Amino acid sequence: MSRLPDLADRIERLLLRHEEQKRTNTLLEQQLRAVSDERDNLRSRLAAARARIDALIDRLPGEGGDAAIGPKGRSEGANPANVDVATDADTSDKRSMQP
Repeated sequence: MSRLPDLADRIERLLLRHEEQKRTNTLLEQQLRAVSDERDNLRSRLAAARARIDALIDRLPGEGGDAAIGPKGRSEGANPANVDVATDADTSDKRSMQP
């Protein structure tokens, strides 16, 4: 009958582990909410900054600089290092294609 106390011990350990996992899960959910809120805030700030930059570009004088202004009112040379600048749509497409 020594199997019954062993079984009771295992059940106790499982219950303790379950409680620990629940606490960890709650903490992770809180962290996820905080990071998601921060991401949303940063996206909002980025959109506002882009709008301000676009407004400033629209105010640039048109004489002599028309050839350097692209179709969206942005300078053709705005990315001199030829850096790949990903948009939200680009990154979400890439994430969905990854295995």
